[in-house]
Amino acid sequence: MSHLFAHVPVLGIEWGAWKFTGQLTAIDLIAASTNAFNGALLARRPDHYKGFTVVGILLMAILGGLGGGITRDVLLNDIPSALTNPAYIFLCVAFGIAGYLLAYGPGQLFREGWFQFATAFSLPWYAIVGAQKTTEAGLPILAALMIGVIGATAGRYYIDITCGVTAKQFIQGEWFVGTALLSAGAWIGLHEAGVESWVAIAGAFLVGFVFRVAAMYRGWEAPLAAEPQGTEVHGEGKVLLGRKLTGKSQRELKKLGLLPEAEPADS
Repeated sequence: MSHLFAHVPVLGIEWGAWKFTGQLTAIDLIAASTNAFNGALLARRPDHYKGFTVVGILLMAILGGLGGGITRDVLLNDIPSALTNPAYIFLCVAFGIAGYLLAYGPGQLFREGWFQFATAFSLPWYAIVGAQKTTEAGLPILAALMIGVIGATAGRYYIDITCGVTAKQFIQGEWFVGTALLSAGAWIGLHEAGVESWVAIAGAFLVGFVFRVAAMYRGWEAPLAAEPQGTEVHGEGKVLLGRKLTGKSQRELKKLGLLPEAEPADS
């Protein structure tokens, strides 16, 4: 195995094809389990729930738990660990059941706090594993950052799309992608500085986790794209150029969204 783990003492816990420790396995299982728990919570969240069956909820948990890792491994041209180690699917189902049962508290209130904590906890793990595996494959730093982000966020993307919701990566929120990028970058920085492997992992996790929790607590959000003030989508759904605009009145131009609304005068 790579020099990344040359100085890491690992007590192997294996049972046939089932592996719970060794190299990246323990961290990857933590990431898959927490993402599966989060996936089940997300599938039962009011803005995502679409009348899913119990089996549907568990499939969402598996999708959330394994989607990022499988996508990462495929991009790195590896056989996904989830397909060779039954522990992945077993833990995803177990944590999916836990998420299904714990999604709502007294008074049928969705446990939003649990969901947000699980998100903050799970994001850094997959980002770190993605950066580690990419570095191990001999790819450059930018590739490690990209795979770190993809591995950490792909599971959420699959669930959002399946639920018919705009993917979290593309809308304003408490630095969802930024947390993954920061976690992967922190691990790369510590690794390049020669910090011991498990110390680098713990340090990168704390950086990502603390940042995400602080962002939620303080209300830090990724900035929205700048939008011209007073414009609207063109009513005709067509591009209007040249002669097509000739003779249009101010009212018609305004209706087409081509004439910004005047600013109200100060009183």
